[in-house]
Amino acid sequence: MQKKGYLVLENGTVFPGSCFGADLPDVEDLKAGKELPYGELVFNTGMSGYHEILTDPSYTGQIVTMTYPHIGNYGCEDLWSENGPEDEGRKDIKVSAFVVRELYDGPVPEGRITLPAYLEKNGISGISGIDTRRLTIMLRDEGSCNAVLVKGDASGKNLSDSDLQSCLDYLNKLPSMEGQNLIGGVGTSETVTVAGKGTHVALLDCGIKANIIRELEQRDCKVSLLPSDASLEDIRKINPQGVFLSNGPGDPGVLKAQVQLAESLLGEYPLVGICLGHQILGQSMGAETYKMKFGHHGCNHPVRDEETGRVFVTSQNHGFAVKEDSLPDGVTVRFRNANDGSVEGLEWKDKNLLCVQFHPEAAPGPVDSSWIFDAFLEVVNKNEVKEK
Repeated sequence: MQKKGYLVLENGTVFPGSCFGADLPDVEDLKAGKELPYGELVFNTGMSGYHEILTDPSYTGQIVTMTYPHIGNYGCEDLWSENGPEDEGRKDIKVSAFVVRELYDGPVPEGRITLPAYLEKNGISGISGIDTRRLTIMLRDEGSCNAVLVKGDASGKNLSDSDLQSCLDYLNKLPSMEGQNLIGGVGTSETVTVAGKGTHVALLDCGIKANIIRELEQRDCKVSLLPSDASLEDIRKINPQGVFLSNGPGDPGVLKAQVQLAESLLGEYPLVGICLGHQILGQSMGAETYKMKFGHHGCNHPVRDEETGRVFVTSQNHGFAVKEDSLPDGVTVRFRNANDGSVEGLEWKDKNLLCVQFHPEAAPGPVDSSWIFDAFLEVVNKNEVKEK
């Protein structure tokens, strides 16, 4: 029998539900010094792909709620995981907790495990039976916020006023996503080269999704993964034809070392980037980033190519964006979100730079934008490697 649990938001709203996955602490555990599952609460609009979402390093520090009501019906399989190849020894699941409307509890295909078992295996808690429609509308109206999950006590009664206050006191001590540098806990810790005979790409790993590497491998690229704290000398040592900045979690505005590295690379190497990498490159040009109200999380976001006028559907996961009016002369907004007009990609032809906010590798999501990888490689390949 599932135990009663609660999703508590920092504004004092409580959503009751049923616990699944790893065992949740209760308020007495909290008072004894035990940590509750917490994070910035965001909603994802995908109809499927929950396994890839759970394992996406960019969701580090966040609680994800799915807007699609029925989750878990096809189980989980390690082959779908999006945590990077050098992420061994860490939990597969990157989200802090998982929130769903209706949890599937039937059989799954042979060779897979159920969603509750997968969460339990990774020490991650979930809660089902939540009114995710009401929750999503609240997040859209008021913006993303911090939240915690807590188990109900043995009495089965609703969360008391004093217990709620204990949860709110705990939430008040937690940092917001703004100002958090989270890339140190994801990605590779040493340089690793993935075999390939084609274009040699140095890839700064700030929490890369595995499918980005797969897309480059399919194009026969030689990929050298470098830690997020790699130096200019580290990059020069491996002598790549271009430098790729990956996606990752947290606030791009505090990544001073990575921005300074990108500044030093401008003009020396062709540069490409995805998501957090796009935001770092934006700052390296002198632009600013800002926190969005509730961000873009899902696999159904339309993006317009301003060069061709073509609109395609993309997979996205970001809560920050590049401020358009802070961009320097010479930089073009190549891609724009067709819903809210926010910047989705930049091009600086004089510096051989192209970066996108969305995820052309999908996983989960549509493959409409996979051609971006070919466009990336065109940027990289049109210049010969400079003599060091």
